[in-house]
Amino acid sequence: MELFPSANGLKRPIRLSEATRRFAFESLNHKYGLDTKKTPCVSLDDVEGFDDMTPIEKYDAAIEAIVEKAPIRICEGELISGAATLGDAMYHRVPISRKDFVGIRSISHVTLDFASVVRDGTNAIRREVNESLVKMRGTKREAFLQSCIRCLNAMDRWKERYITALRAAPGHEANAANLERVPNEGAASFYEAVQSLWFTFAFARLCGNWPGIGRIDKILGPYLKRDLESEKITLDRAREILAHFFIKGCEWVCGGNYGSGDAQHYQNIVLGGVDENGEDVTNAVTYLVLDIIEETGISDFPTSIRVNASTDEKLLRRAAEVIRFGGGVIAFYGEDTVLKALTDFGYPLAEARSFANDGCWEVQIPGKTFFAYQPFDSLRILQQKTLDGYADGVSFDDFESLYAAFTADLRAAVDEIGEAYTDMFDGVREDGKPKRREDVPCTVPSLFEVGCIKSGYSYLECGPVYNVISPHIGGLADTVNSLYAIKKLVFDDGKITFGELMTALRENWEGYETLRLNAANSYDYYGNDNEDADKLWARILYDFSEYCFAQSGRHGYKMPGGVSTFGRQLEWAPTRLATPFGRHAGEVLAANASPTPGTDQKGATAIIRSYCSADLSRLTTGAALDVKLLPSCVEGEDGIDAIVSLVRGFCSLGGFFMQPDVMDASALRAAKECPQDHQTLSGRVSGWNARFVTLDENWQDMVIDQYERHS
Repeated sequence: MELFPSANGLKRPIRLSEATRRFAFESLNHKYGLDTKKTPCVSLDDVEGFDDMTPIEKYDAAIEAIVEKAPIRICEGELISGAATLGDAMYHRVPISRKDFVGIRSISHVTLDFASVVRDGTNAIRREVNESLVKMRGTKREAFLQSCIRCLNAMDRWKERYITALRAAPGHEANAANLERVPNEGAASFYEAVQSLWFTFAFARLCGNWPGIGRIDKILGPYLKRDLESEKITLDRAREILAHFFIKGCEWVCGGNYGSGDAQHYQNIVLGGVDENGEDVTNAVTYLVLDIIEETGISDFPTSIRVNASTDEKLLRRAAEVIRFGGGVIAFYGEDTVLKALTDFGYPLAEARSFANDGCWEVQIPGKTFFAYQPFDSLRILQQKTLDGYADGVSFDDFESLYAAFTADLRAAVDEIGEAYTDMFDGVREDGKPKRREDVPCTVPSLFEVGCIKSGYSYLECGPVYNVISPHIGGLADTVNSLYAIKKLVFDDGKITFGELMTALRENWEGYETLRLNAANSYDYYGNDNEDADKLWARILYDFSEYCFAQSGRHGYKMPGGVSTFGRQLEWAPTRLATPFGRHAGEVLAANASPTPGTDQKGATAIIRSYCSADLSRLTTGAALDVKLLPSCVEGEDGIDAIVSLVRGFCSLGGFFMQPDVMDASALRAAKECPQDHQTLSGRVSGWNARFVTLDENWQDMVIDQYERHS
């Protein structure tokens, strides 16, 4: 039996042991996820005096109850230990219950400082807390620092429970021994480093948080290099150990239906690129990760590779080999563009070079950044605000007047986001930074964010070094196409008056089918390497970025712009009106920074050229381009060459972030009809990879439509 079939008919290689492959098969087929669901949360009903506690004391009591009561799971044959075994955590909730109690918040869209834990251990964090306590004892900051101590103690207690259980479990003595030192002390071997990274990550997840992993090859690579050089470990053994990290990361796979899918827990990883000194970090771990993804098809750790002009051809070809299996697991950052975006925005070069993502794909400095994004639908702004729902009397004398009105409305939307966050601040902190009003406690993620302990302020109180709110413009391709269609139909070609077009749109094109088809088929819209359409795309992005830059610094947050929908094109569809480029009201339209489905007619290269026609370095948190590839286009060595060339071209043209996926719509339709036969079929949905059968019908239809329109 082939344990991990490929939707594209390719036969996966076998490198891992049979025991490890079986472990992966069980995890991907719901064994541990369903077990996790058996215990949704722990009760706080027996905590004495809970109602009289301060909010942060309630938080500490909750974390202590979680580590004391959460089930201990030891899987047969596992090589690393620890598990987030409370079901509510997989729904982005702190897994606790108490009647009428609300007030603890879980955190996501963050990549924590796992690198420091692996290198120095949690005892280094404890020492930093004690140093800050000396300075802040008797101040309002003391309560947060005391909470840090209690949460570190809770983590130690969780580890103590695991070591006791491992020692009592036959065959797990090596696991117990490997957990003795870490994560309290810095790892001394590759095996310890993987265990330390996993245990810290699992602890954060157990408490309801969804952190990204970050640059796993940069974190683990030096340990493997030393162990290989000293012959302490073999490459095959290292692959087995690292595979268990990925397998255990599937412990929340439950099957069933989850709306937008079951694998969006923001546990992304980043490979390759340069370090703080500009040196390439690609190493043996980089390639082991690709081996594991290729063999098992595990998609729960969406993986992005940082690519620059000097990236080794070997790495790109290896990535291309993995991409051909489909699943959308691998994406690419144009490293040079990202670094320019970060340094132009004011980040020091060494900090910029350490970039990862927020657990999805938005760029941040890992372990040092509070991040949130605010999405909005630019098409709705154009339709409902600028064009007043296509009401009678709406008119513009020329295109520039229309564009000026739209960008004024766009600026107002960005300004509104900025003003909302300005209202969250009141006064100045002891260190001179703007003071955010107190928020609900979130000590566990704050432990692993540089700046929180030193300042005495939590993750939600602007404790990290960098604090970022990013307005994200959505529906942008649809807006560009709409404006371009009006420009051509009304002002350039004179096929219809402005008022007549508004009437046709108000009527949802009913009675205007000839004109609708003309609008849909007569022009090359965004995604076809059409200079005129692409200039409009670039112009809007430039103006949008200017509005974001103007807001940045007016309050306690940096405010760089980004482009995304993250699937919101599905929820936005019911309120959208007919579009000037020939679409009816209510249609599901463009995703992220990608063309509107069906409007791109000239292939992936043209899509990339259109996307890169804008100065993407002005979008500091990113702009995601989805590229759909058919299996027939990537067959054999020529197919590998094609993928490599596509990535090279993307980077040389100034691309920021690209999510390629290889899939045939027929495979998706087969999975929809017979889900029991396609439980592990995965695809890139937006910023995450979801097993297709766990999407609800609306999401499935949207994904199928995207592939059919791009085929």
